[in-house]
Amino acid sequence: MTEAKLHDGSTIHLEVHGQGPTVLLPVNPVPIEGTKADEMRKWGVDPALGRNLIDGLSDAFRVVAFDYEGHVLATPKPDTLTPANIAADLLAVADAVDAARFAYYGYSWLALSGLQLAIRTDRLSALVMGGYPPLGGPYAEMLSVTMATYEMSGQDPAPQKATEPNAEDSKADEYDWDSAEVTMTEAQTRQFVTLYEGLQDFDDRAAQASLSCPRLCFAGSADKIEYGERWGGVDVDIAGPMVNRRAELESFGWEVRVLDGLDHVRAMQVANVLPILRPWLESRIR
Repeated sequence: MTEAKLHDGSTIHLEVHGQGPTVLLPVNPVPIEGTKADEMRKWGVDPALGRNLIDGLSDAFRVVAFDYEGHVLATPKPDTLTPANIAADLLAVADAVDAARFAYYGYSWLALSGLQLAIRTDRLSALVMGGYPPLGGPYAEMLSVTMATYEMSGQDPAPQKATEPNAEDSKADEYDWDSAEVTMTEAQTRQFVTLYEGLQDFDDRAAQASLSCPRLCFAGSADKIEYGERWGGVDVDIAGPMVNRRAELESFGWEVRVLDGLDHVRAMQVANVLPILRPWLESRIR
């Protein structure tokens, strides 16, 4: 069993598939089954998203899959999930599989984690960010949302069963956020406050000068969520910066793809990601 030791001393399981240039994929390699999988399919969500991404790439690349999101939820890091520590964790994964050079694809907060990695290492052969803009990112808005979530997580001492949406089991743009219940523990939510607090002074425009590897970003054109006052009263706009600042992004060396009509969750499905990700990686890394 291949494992990597992370910044807090915990370990994460890694799956390695295929041969060729190394690609790090922070995805759950184990398909979800049973009633939860049935419910996900009703929403048009692939319960085997991670596995299908692996299968769609591993005949051309050496794919290193690891469920980083699942790990931090199972082993929370309330005070230490900083941008620098996340980057160190991703490098630890690469080190564990002896990857001196590697590409990275992440979606949503795992995409912004890839950007933090890219400004801290010269080992990246390519960077792909899905569902989060490399320029004009909603860092302040995400802090408001995560702070509200953290504050609500302390209202009930007993964690409830999962009823709020996540990237795997609902379409966020159709969810009633005002009636949603916070299901994560204080430690789980606090770690994301720590992450976004650590990004408040991050200048993503200035950071572009630190990037040298080939890079691609994409998002659905409908990727925007309007949160009510209960969640900080902010709009988290992912698509807007990619659409409105596309020329600027391209001038910094980014290739930009906007997926017409897709929201945050639909744009991360394999049927939409793989036709972009695979040919782009094949043309950029050897």
